[in-house]
Amino acid sequence: MAPERRRAFTLVEVMIGATIGSFVLAGVLSTFLLLGRSGANIVAYTVMDTQTRRAIEEFAQDVRMASAIVWNDSASVTLTVPDNYASPLHQVTYAWDSTRDSATYGNFYRLPGTPSTTPPQTKTTLIRDVSSFTYYRYDRLNAEATTDAGTKRVRLNLTLSKTNRTVVTATDATVSASFIMRNKTSN
Repeated sequence: MAPERRRAFTLVEVMIGATIGSFVLAGVLSTFLLLGRSGANIVAYTVMDTQTRRAIEEFAQDVRMASAIVWNDSASVTLTVPDNYASPLHQVTYAWDSTRDSATYGNFYRLPGTPSTTPPQTKTTLIRDVSSFTYYRYDRLNAEATTDAGTKRVRLNLTLSKTNRTVVTATDATVSASFIMRNKTSN
């Protein structure tokens, strides 16, 4: 009886199989990384959107109830909101702190009173990672207002930028509606 011959893979077959396996593994790995990065961006956009919606709603509520406005600069306004804040003169300041460190952008915050209120009040950060911010003001005829007394509507524009180590920076630009100061008398 003749010995049975064993079958095995040749070196060429093993090399072709390893090459095909490497391509499949590379495809699976790149898909995994792409899905991970997409997930990180989705989280960044969701956080930015949630912060922006909440902050604009709080700002809008105070603007609608405000009886007066002091335009500090293009990134800070102080509103007089009767019966809403215990600070002196029922004032609240909304401002953008443009200070940026190496990892984050500035913050949009609310401060009961004015920046010079004594004793200093606690800032409440409403939105983090704000890379640009501007207020706009209009009079009752929808023209750009130039004085505090002539201001009847307020609008804000802001851009948020969220940076992650492994993902391209997520950027979200927001233009709010213009909010009418319902309790402020028109000029």
